[in-house]
Amino acid sequence: MTQWHTPNRFKRAGLALALLSPFLFGGLAQAADNLEFTGALVEAACDLHAGDDDIELDFNTVIDRYLYRYGETPARPFTLRLDDCDNSVLTGVRLTFSGTESIELPGLLAFDPSSTAKGVAVALQTAGGQPLKINDTSGLLLALPSGDMTIPLQAYLKAEPTAVTSQSIVLGDFKATAYFALDYE
Repeated sequence: MTQWHTPNRFKRAGLALALLSPFLFGGLAQAADNLEFTGALVEAACDLHAGDDDIELDFNTVIDRYLYRYGETPARPFTLRLDDCDNSVLTGVRLTFSGTESIELPGLLAFDPSSTAKGVAVALQTAGGQPLKINDTSGLLLALPSGDMTIPLQAYLKAEPTAVTSQSIVLGDFKATAYFALDYE
């Protein structure tokens, strides 16, 4: 006569599986509805004026002695233009700038790594002189008109205090790249 013996380890495994099965299979039960997403999809409130998606501002030649003496250059104007604004649904636009910040002058735009010039950063501001800091998510909130809109802005170069103190501004070509975002509210 042959007897089959079930080793104890199989009995324990079966018992463990039986005890754990409510936890393993209980997760499949559907939870009550407690999370809902709603919203509205709308068309952008304005169109960015053709050509304003890639703006280049040339500071021309800047003399280092001027930066040592005054610490910054005069501001140079530029504008962003929005066309065909419709303020019937969205009534405001938030303008923000992002890019690589200067380590010594936080909120100002650092020169790109390909630049040979060093010790200077780019500052952005409104035409009225309100600073627009790089990577500041609060940005500039403007009311949307019906029709076209012009956003007058300025940029200037500012010498880093350490470079001025040690007379170590490095001369050469420079380029600084910032990105702007328009968030309609």
